[in-house]
Amino acid sequence: MSTASAPVEIAHVALTVHDLGGMAAFYAKALGLDEVSAAPGQIRLGVGDKTLLDLREDRAARKSSPQEAGLFHNAFLMPDRAALARWLRHAADSGLRLQGASDHLVSEAIYLADPEGNGIEVYVDRPRSTWHAADGSVKMATEPLDLNALVRDADAPWTGAPEGMVLGHVHLQVGAVPEAEAFYAGTLGLSVMARYPGAAFYGSGGYHHHIATNVWNSRGAGARSYPATGFAELVLATDANARAAIHAAGGADQMSDPWGTMISLVPKAA
Repeated sequence: MSTASAPVEIAHVALTVHDLGGMAAFYAKALGLDEVSAAPGQIRLGVGDKTLLDLREDRAARKSSPQEAGLFHNAFLMPDRAALARWLRHAADSGLRLQGASDHLVSEAIYLADPEGNGIEVYVDRPRSTWHAADGSVKMATEPLDLNALVRDADAPWTGAPEGMVLGHVHLQVGAVPEAEAFYAGTLGLSVMARYPGAAFYGSGGYHHHIATNVWNSRGAGARSYPATGFAELVLATDANARAAIHAAGGADQMSDPWGTMISLVPKAA
C-alpha cells in the first residue's frame, strides 16, 4: 500500500492555522498523529519520527475562501483495509463528523474536515492489479462506499496512527486544469493518470495519483494572497533522477505553482 517505490512522493504538507493548540489536539485525537517536534508557533505531527503535517500558527492570517486556489484535501493512506476499518470505528465512537465516503475503484475513501475547514481524506488502496482498464489506463470513479461492510473488518481497537500510515496524495484547488497540467505534469514530470470533468490526477512510478487538481469550487481563481490560513507548502520527496528532470524542466528546489502554492523538493531517504 506504500507509495515509497515512486520517484516522487509526498513527504509532508504545511498548514497555516489560527489555533495551533486546538488544531494539534484535533489531529492527535482524530488521526492519532504524534508530536514529532515543536517550536514557538509551530508543531510537527506524524507517525513515529516521520513528519506528515507541519502546523504553523499565524493568528493574523486572513481566513481562506472555499472558492480560492489552495487545498481540497490532504489524504492519509492507511497500510491496509483493517487499519481503515479500525479508524472508521474510532471515528464513530469519538463522534467525528464525516462528510462523505466513496469507492474510487482504486481505493476506498472517507472524508472529513479539520476545525479550520481543511479537507481530510482517510483511505486505503485496492491492489494495484485491479487499477487498470483493458487499454492500460487507470480506472477511477466516485461510487457509494459500504461503510457497514468496511467497519466489520475492524479486527482490533484503534490505538493511534498505525506504522506505515503516510500522506498518499494531496488534492488541490486550482483556477484552470490545463495550466495545472502544464505545471504538475510538465514541470514536475508527473504522469497524468486519469481525468474527471474539471479535474486531473497525476502520479509517479505508476501510482494512481500523488497530486490531483480540480476547479470544482475554484474555476478562474487567481493567485492566492498571503498570509492566509490553509495550505502553506507541499514538500515532495524526490530521487536524484526525478530531481534532475524537474530542474531540467525549469523547476527548482523551491518554487510555486501558477496560483502561488509553494512546492519544495527534498531528497528521498536512502
